[in-house]
Amino acid sequence: VQLAESGGGLVQPGGSLRLSCLPSGSTKTIMVMGWYRQRAGKQREMVATARARGGGRFAAESYADFVAGRFTVSRNGDRTPLTLQMDRLASDDTAVYYCNARAAEPTGVRDYWGQGTQVTVSS
Repeated sequence: VQLAESGGGLVQPGGSLRLSCLPSGSTKTIMVMGWYRQRAGKQREMVATARARGGGRFAAESYADFVAGRFTVSRNGDRTPLTLQMDRLASDDTAVYYCNARAAEPTGVRDYWGQGTQVTVSS
């Protein structure tokens, strides 16, 4: 599985960004996809996860408490990206955001990661 991320950038406080993560390769093996972030000097933390529902569709499964209704994770079908719509962004949301895919393979469960995309919230 390969994951191609896009959509990061600079945004003012209160603004919005949409991150995308397009999986390729053995995508039928993916059970869960999600977004994680790593702020400067902090450990990587979960932002949102979504579980496969068939046909390439993923339904949101969990959000971190700090999301507080501001972000929405979704994927609507095969050959479409997992997206993270982020609204009402704050400076604390500045981080490198990583896409994750958890796949069930013959050798066991395996995690795949994207290269990361920088999100900077600043005036």
